[in-house]
Amino acid sequence: MIQSLLIANRGEIACRIIRTARALGIRTVAVYSDADADALHVRMADEAVHIGPSPARESYLIGDRIIAAARQSGAEAIHPGYGFLSENADFAQAVLDAGLVWVGPNPDSIRAMGLKDAAKERMIAAGVPVTPGYLGADQSPERLRTEADAIGYPVLIKAVAGGGGKGMRQVGDAAAFADALQSCQREAASSFGDDRVLIEKYIQSPRHIEVQVFGDRHGHVVHLFERDCSLQRRHQKVIEEAPAPGMDEATRDAVCAAAVKAAQAVDYVGAGTIEFIADASEGLRADRIWFMEMNTRLQVEHPVTEAITGQDLVAWQLRVASGEPLPCAQDELTITGHAIEARLYAEDPAKGFLPSIGTLEAFDLGDPAENGVRVDTGVEQGSVISPFYDPMIAKLIAHGQTREDAREQLADALDEAVVWPVRSNAGFLVEALDHPDFAAGRVDTGLIAREGDALMPPAYPSEEALTAAAAELAGPAPFAGFRLNAPPRRAARFLLDGEGVDIDFTDADEAEEAVSTSVLISEGGQTWALAPFRASGAAAGGAGDGAILSPMPGRVIAVEVAAGASVTKGQKLLTLEAMKMEHSLVAPFDGTVAELNAAAGGQVTEGVLLARIEAANA
Repeated sequence: MIQSLLIANRGEIACRIIRTARALGIRTVAVYSDADADALHVRMADEAVHIGPSPARESYLIGDRIIAAARQSGAEAIHPGYGFLSENADFAQAVLDAGLVWVGPNPDSIRAMGLKDAAKERMIAAGVPVTPGYLGADQSPERLRTEADAIGYPVLIKAVAGGGGKGMRQVGDAAAFADALQSCQREAASSFGDDRVLIEKYIQSPRHIEVQVFGDRHGHVVHLFERDCSLQRRHQKVIEEAPAPGMDEATRDAVCAAAVKAAQAVDYVGAGTIEFIADASEGLRADRIWFMEMNTRLQVEHPVTEAITGQDLVAWQLRVASGEPLPCAQDELTITGHAIEARLYAEDPAKGFLPSIGTLEAFDLGDPAENGVRVDTGVEQGSVISPFYDPMIAKLIAHGQTREDAREQLADALDEAVVWPVRSNAGFLVEALDHPDFAAGRVDTGLIAREGDALMPPAYPSEEALTAAAAELAGPAPFAGFRLNAPPRRAARFLLDGEGVDIDFTDADEAEEAVSTSVLISEGGQTWALAPFRASGAAAGGAGDGAILSPMPGRVIAVEVAAGASVTKGQKLLTLEAMKMEHSLVAPFDGTVAELNAAAGGQVTEGVLLARIEAANA
């Protein structure tokens, strides 16, 4: 067994690997950037090595520094976690060339499955069904457009080296193809250093089914059943579960057998996931499920597989990397119950899910001993959510005897989540779990996009919660209700997240005098702050109509207009990159670019004026 392990990652996956390694008696080494100097994974590890500045491209993505840290610390092996360098074949080879143990598949297997076009060709040769599409070497816009036209819209443009929803665009018609291709290629080049794409037929009623596979160096390959990751937003998974709802045994046997065949085709060793797309218009059927890609690493959603099988997949990884055979044979693996995982992100659903940053002044996801929900996180109260990395701050995993047991358990835990002042999607997750279609297992990848506002959590707390908080602030004075930004009638005024709120009291003067502090309101996964009203504490107004403000810290990667140019409502003005995602800022109405303060490549802070549009009729 490996005796010492360096984790070439950060956040919740680093903490999760450390827990299993410690249970196996393995010494752990963390690496960290400037932004992560006080991070939880750094404090959990037996040793930590600084590897560079905060941006990932200057620290976590520099393989030579990771290997140097392993040598410096005396680590015997490197575990890449997921993301960053986990599917980089050159890094895996460099680890092996340095005489270290690589906790992952062989570099040749990573290469074979790392490029979506080559992987699909290999799967076709192995007899694994694949989605119709174009995998050719001709990457000219004209050829790609011709192929998309031939496949028939809608289509998906996908980065050949992509993953995690990055470098992926759905195109509904030929008119939108050119812009979508440009955006996809730009994001692919930024995220993966490779702007090549493939074209796939977009499945109209798609479900995302994936199979966990595992191989060892003794020729054994097994599957640990399937997961359903269909609940997605902008091609990124939000809620995952195992087993897949509506999966019968015959279809499960066929899909899992295809996954094992796919892994065997590349002599796979370690943990991997075979991803399939299913046309679920008539339920899950083996003849309507196609190979999409393979992730040659541990998946974010691996805990649901652990829950239903009772296996520790990180322990399996470490044992296989140490040369041991797989801990279980196929006939020893069974499904017990149902598990659901929700990804808790630092993002604001009310602002189009823009990432949120700052210090977690309040952070409470409950006690697993009481609510039975597993929490995998890399932060704690007082931690800082920075703009440099993925905005996921925790995963909550519920396991029950039935799917409904797990769903209710997870919804209850999220309902009581407290995250402040950083915004989170906890309220959105509660709404998604409680949606009738999800509750009934009627899920496909378009559910969130279709339902839209129906999944948005309430903008304000309930009257009961708000008035109870006001009572806590104001003391025993009785009151009758509240009004938002209304002329006061015998009311004490408060600020609810910066917005004026009037609470009716029997004696308003007495209530206002009693107010001296603030209190958090937590309800339905949402957290608000109710504070005493002070004129100086009111939120500052916007920069005025037509002002285009930076919604978060980030980097301007494209400016589409020039000062003085005429623009139309909805026209793209510029593109901002933050937390590894692109965000387009558009004109709010027809007019002229009266002011432009942005240049491609420039870094901006939150709230800065990037441009100002003067209305055409001004």
